[in-house]
Amino acid sequence: MKEKENAVNPQNDVFRSALKEQLASITENCTDCGQCINECDFLRKYGSPRAIAARYDAQKKSGQVMPFECSLCSLCAAVCPEGLDPRKMFIEMRREAVERGKGKFPEHSWLLMHERMGMSRFFSLYAIPEGCRRVLFPGCAFPGIRPGTTRKLFDVLNAGDPNLGIVFECCGRISDDLGREGFSSGRLAEMQELLVGNNVDEVIVVCPNCYDMFRDYAKDLKVSMVYEMLPKNAAAVQAEGETFLHDPCGARFNSGCHYMVRSLLKEKGIKVKELAHNRQRTLCCGNGAGVMPISPDFSRGWIRRIDREASGGAITTYCAGCSEMFNSYFESYHVLDFLLGQEGYSKKLKVSRPPLTYLNRLMLKRYFKKRIRGKNGL
Repeated sequence: MKEKENAVNPQNDVFRSALKEQLASITENCTDCGQCINECDFLRKYGSPRAIAARYDAQKKSGQVMPFECSLCSLCAAVCPEGLDPRKMFIEMRREAVERGKGKFPEHSWLLMHERMGMSRFFSLYAIPEGCRRVLFPGCAFPGIRPGTTRKLFDVLNAGDPNLGIVFECCGRISDDLGREGFSSGRLAEMQELLVGNNVDEVIVVCPNCYDMFRDYAKDLKVSMVYEMLPKNAAAVQAEGETFLHDPCGARFNSGCHYMVRSLLKEKGIKVKELAHNRQRTLCCGNGAGVMPISPDFSRGWIRRIDREASGGAITTYCAGCSEMFNSYFESYHVLDFLLGQEGYSKKLKVSRPPLTYLNRLMLKRYFKKRIRGKNGL
């Protein structure tokens, strides 16, 4: 091990103390074993986390652009024998670039516009009935893609909790991934204040990424994945068939969610076929962290690997973003298509795409405003 690579580059002049800590930790503890490099095209291009940390220079354009090519999926953490999580270093590098005014890329404008629309008064809704302690938070992708399933999901949960509320809003994960931590944490704090102020103490989320955001930035709220809440008899009709199951990288370390999803599918008569990379070692779908607009080859590389592992078979996931990505390449489904899909599980199942997704979100907002009218809907 070379001495020069053990020391953090003295020319870094980094602003963020959290980044300094991550650089030091990775340079000192990464052993260059190569396990993470074997799993990741990004690391194969740029080198081991230790090599990246040792030569990182926050003032150079290369150091400002490079972290935005990482999918932030944490597969490196899952395979690291030293228990390191290089994702934390790369997200801090992104935040450093933003703090320096160098983290804004025109390629991300569409993602940020999508996020702003989800947060706007035009699309958002806080329907909180009197006596409500829990709300369903479907996220900003799932309702637009599967509006019928969203209504059915609320019906099923509402049957067990007559005071259940629903919130249409964006959690801010896009901004958080793009290094805009102050904005995303501020938005979650505002959301938490509003919900807690209306006596809500639990948020039930559909999206694993929303789960992470509430867990990290809304400490006064309990957050649960919807699969923990669904009754085993949620669907009246048994489904049939088999599918490869893809665990979203947002749920990588949520073993309880891994178990519940498989259990619910089995209960509905669906045979789950495991990909070679599953649970903690699952592969990124390529849709996250804004990588696709910056480095489409890295993004498509993940998709190709998943498709090879499924040998061209159908793939089911439980992230709307993953499902949307997969639909562009091969036959794929969302877990809720099997469990309670209002649209109905079918090999000819079609899901909505933009701009229809935005119309669907508006129609859902209108539907729930009418449904909860007279119950202190906000």
